[in-house]
Amino acid sequence: MPFLSDTLSRVKPSPTIAVTNMAAELKAAGKDVIGLGAGEPDFDTPENIKAAAIAAINGGKTKYTAVDGIPELKKAICAKFKRDNGLDYAPEQVTVGTGGKQVLYNALMATLNPGDEVVIPAPYWVSYPDMVLLAGGEPVFIEAQLETSFKITADQLDAAITPKTKWFIFNSPSNPTGAGYSREELKALTDVLKKHPHVWVLTDDMYEHLAYDDFEFCTPAEVEPELYDRTLTVNGVSKAYAMTGWRIGYAAGPKELIGAIRKIQSQSTSNPPSISQWAAVEALNGPQDYIPVNNQTFVRRRDMVCEMLNAIEGITCPVPEGAFYVYPSIAGLIGKSTPGGVEITDDEVFAKALLEDKGVAVVFGAAFGLSPNFRVSYATSDENLKEACTRIQDFCATLR
Repeated sequence: MPFLSDTLSRVKPSPTIAVTNMAAELKAAGKDVIGLGAGEPDFDTPENIKAAAIAAINGGKTKYTAVDGIPELKKAICAKFKRDNGLDYAPEQVTVGTGGKQVLYNALMATLNPGDEVVIPAPYWVSYPDMVLLAGGEPVFIEAQLETSFKITADQLDAAITPKTKWFIFNSPSNPTGAGYSREELKALTDVLKKHPHVWVLTDDMYEHLAYDDFEFCTPAEVEPELYDRTLTVNGVSKAYAMTGWRIGYAAGPKELIGAIRKIQSQSTSNPPSISQWAAVEALNGPQDYIPVNNQTFVRRRDMVCEMLNAIEGITCPVPEGAFYVYPSIAGLIGKSTPGGVEITDDEVFAKALLEDKGVAVVFGAAFGLSPNFRVSYATSDENLKEACTRIQDFCATLR
């Protein structure tokens, strides 16, 4: 009798975490490595949020809480959805998890049966397909190409939906591309979903507040109210509030679904950390003025990275609307070789050779379901980004 579950054969470890760990190991061994794989802001958590956590500790708020969140945080989340998205939710329609990742996982575990299909646009966040597989479902991919700015079309979505489709996973601004759907583009997708009442919408809005230039964020239930009763709107405090390690994600949706998610969580992790919940209350209710300031930094970094990468012959790097990633294509480098004789046959070979030769860690595009590309996170210092892009330029200049 095998000891390990057969389910494990359906999934693989997170490639983004693997790249981050590899870079850390090389650094520890004394190699000069610049890591561009981590998906977290380099800003410190704002002082008012840290102060709220300290006050919670000093106030003895260190016990178990309700399984899916304290009432104060659920109230703050309801106020956020009304304020930012024009969506009305009651506290019993809200769940709080240990990061947005747990909320997504719980929702899929609570709803998927063997053979159920989940439509996922590619490029996608690396965890979506594996969470679907762990829950017993089958991921169905729609490729969004460079020519469409990494956004799918309504016709593509319509063609991907079958009688077995249970969920459509939507992420804008996107990890890994930073692409954001305009209201008109999203409305075209929601019009398709209206035609298929058996399909639910799982929207990951984690990068909502990281939107740049003239791009205006919108979310499916806001754009199409008819989808309200079959949409789970997921968000969190990790990105906009620089709280990745605090592990607080949340979602709002129909009460029956929220109850099912609560049941899953009650028998797995139970409540999110109490201190982090009180910090999240302050994040959502407190001042928001540092978000546009931080975004100015991200825009400056984005523009520098795009300019330096687009200066490389063989690389095309679109300018994204949000998040803190770029997803350049290396189509023009495929078939070339390094001075050491390594042929660049795909983006994984490119990323490995770049790390070994120049000490720059990026995530190869195949991990996100679309090649030949690689992902750069520009959520690090200007100095690191400039040096990393210079090294990428130098590496590509040696290819023949």
